[in-house]
Amino acid sequence: MSEITLGTATADNWDEIHEMFSAALNFDVDPAGSAADRQLFEPDRTLVARRDGRIVGTIGAVTRRLAIPGGVVAAAHSGRGAVSSTARRQGVLTRLLHRHMADARALGEAVSVCWASEGRIYQRYGYALAVRRVGLAIDTREVVVPVAGGDGALTDGTPAELRDVLVKTYDEVYTQRPGWSERAAKHWDRLLADPPHMRGGATALRALIHEGPDGVDGYALWRATGEWTDSGPAGEVRVEELVATTTAAYTDLWRFLTTVDLTRTTRIWSCAVDEPLFYWVGEPRRMAARVSDGLWARVLNVPKALAERRYAAPVDLVIEVADAVLPENTGRWRLTGSPEAASCDSTTAVPDLVCDIRALSAAYLGGASMTSLAAAGLVTERTPGSLAAATTAFTWPQPASAFEIF
Repeated sequence: MSEITLGTATADNWDEIHEMFSAALNFDVDPAGSAADRQLFEPDRTLVARRDGRIVGTIGAVTRRLAIPGGVVAAAHSGRGAVSSTARRQGVLTRLLHRHMADARALGEAVSVCWASEGRIYQRYGYALAVRRVGLAIDTREVVVPVAGGDGALTDGTPAELRDVLVKTYDEVYTQRPGWSERAAKHWDRLLADPPHMRGGATALRALIHEGPDGVDGYALWRATGEWTDSGPAGEVRVEELVATTTAAYTDLWRFLTTVDLTRTTRIWSCAVDEPLFYWVGEPRRMAARVSDGLWARVLNVPKALAERRYAAPVDLVIEVADAVLPENTGRWRLTGSPEAASCDSTTAVPDLVCDIRALSAAYLGGASMTSLAAAGLVTERTPGSLAAATTAFTWPQPASAFEIF
């Protein structure tokens, strides 16, 4: 059998990459979807594995910034990772991911994030579940959203018509929400492309904005289905994302989305685990909440990553980290941090906590508790009280969430 070699893609490789990736995920190639995805294709950040000149494996990265507790950092947004069925079980993905992580670290990116097709795959390489998501299927006849009581107004339109205010509103919010990613024009182009094969039998994407006393302060992207049964209408509202900067906007948008004529269910595929909606409704069980994995993260550079984020309470700890893939991360690191500043330096001091890179990656965005990770056997406390201190420090007032697959 011919040797499989690794290299960097060129702009001309897109069609072959997309075809191989689609086949690996058991999808047919869709021209509209290919055109939309190509907008985020960065050839110089895309690795390909070739056998006899044919691409049999790939993984790419999109250059974006990521919101973390107390800041925004450059992060490798990993995607399109797949291996052809004829090249599986030959170490191709391991080679691709090891190279991908080393390259991203060399570019100054202290963390890599991805949406995993299967979590078990990425945990082997130090990725960890950093943000959980909640999917809702709201029975709108049983769940009532209260009236906001303000003087806001809702306006609907196409995403193209309302794009400028969507962009402005998102930019006002994203830096405050760990797990949300920066959006340049090309990211919005991809998001709003709305290829028909991705609609799941529903309408084209619709936009709804909320305007308060100080201007637009929220929006929702949604679609609907027109379904009927013998007993009448049974349509469904599907919320793709909802962004709000005020409570009034959040309330009015949800009230609209749960009262659309001829619909009986409102679904959202990903929202925060502590969504305010849970605390409004009289029958939260009728929202059929389902918790699942969302964003996965991998710390690539321990001292840089820990120094770039901020901490909910003052912390001064020595953490011993083990990393089998990136040995530069293995060692003892003294973390000194607060809500205003942080530093992290190599040390020979006795460790307060011991963990591997996966545990640190899970806690990085504030989505996983150090105490829970310790209960799972992934963190060991050496100095009494250090686990409680780390748990408090690594949390953040604005909980991590994520809803954009890149």
